Amino acid sequence: MSRQTGIRVLRQRGGYGYTYAPGRKPIARVKPGEKVVLRTPDAFENKLRTAKDLCTRKCSFPFVNPQVGPIHVIGAEPGDTLAVTIHAIEPDRDYVVTALIPRFGGLTGTAVTAMLNEPLPEQTRILPLRDGFVEFNDMIRIPYQPFMGTIGVAPRIEAIGSLNAGVHGGNMDCVETSPGREVWFPVFVEGAHFYTGDAHAAQGDGELTGVACELAAKVTLSFQVIKGKTIGGPRIVSEECLMACGSARPLEDAARIAWCELIRWMVDDFGFDRLDAYHLLGQVGRMRLGNMVDPNYTMVAQIERKYLPPR
Repeated sequence: MSRQTGIRVLRQRGGYGYTYAPGRKPIARVKPGEKVVLRTPDAFENKLRTAKDLCTRKCSFPFVNPQVGPIHVIGAEPGDTLAVTIHAIEPDRDYVVTALIPRFGGLTGTAVTAMLNEPLPEQTRILPLRDGFVEFNDMIRIPYQPFMGTIGVAPRIEAIGSLNAGVHGGNMDCVETSPGREVWFPVFVEGAHFYTGDAHAAQGDGELTGVACELAAKVTLSFQVIKGKTIGGPRIVSEECLMACGSARPLEDAARIAWCELIRWMVDDFGFDRLDAYHLLGQVGRMRLGNMVDPNYTMVAQIERKYLPPR
């Protein structure tokens, strides 16, 4: 570890992790309020550098989405909430990678959704990242809108693969986990054991192909511990909205989990009657699809702050 302008730069030791697990040795112990910088490889561990580099040849499933961490946050205990502020996500190179992978994606047969059809042809595309845009082709430029595809904490006992999502967070692929936002997680183990990786330069709702604009990134974060506050799953805080995440299969169960967690938040923190919150969300609630590809799907339920009473 080194220090730059008062910000700790944390380095991964002993290889990247591919699970969210409580038993892995932390790479650092961090105080609440302390800013840290992490360098995260892309979802393919930076192994795809040309269009000839194919995922099935360079990578071995399920060893994708390498995670930096865990980070032990001092003072975090089971029953608390860990609030992670994403200050910045900066490109660590001048290109992104996207791909079509056989038997992986939203519009093809997969191991979970078995079909008799042949897999789609495999492709890798290397797209330049210039002047705040991903250059899809000579005519189409996609704005750089970065977020962390995988972000979360260790579960209480089991090891959960970095392709999956759940109450611990993980591979939610929510575009809302972006700079300027706080992401809250329930704490299951002492120190929370925070992980992140799989930065994206841009992504459409649902991550339809299973692959976004995959980015190697420099990520600046800080942590706070909300003592004694127990939440049921990941939450996201912005200046405009409160958001709750639900991950499950089928998709409607992911949506129900997200809506129920948002209602619980409105009741606990803003004094709503539970049925009043349900009525209100029926009229003004919004929902976005994080991903519809991975072992669990993720949905994000939202309410604008203007509908909430002052705290």
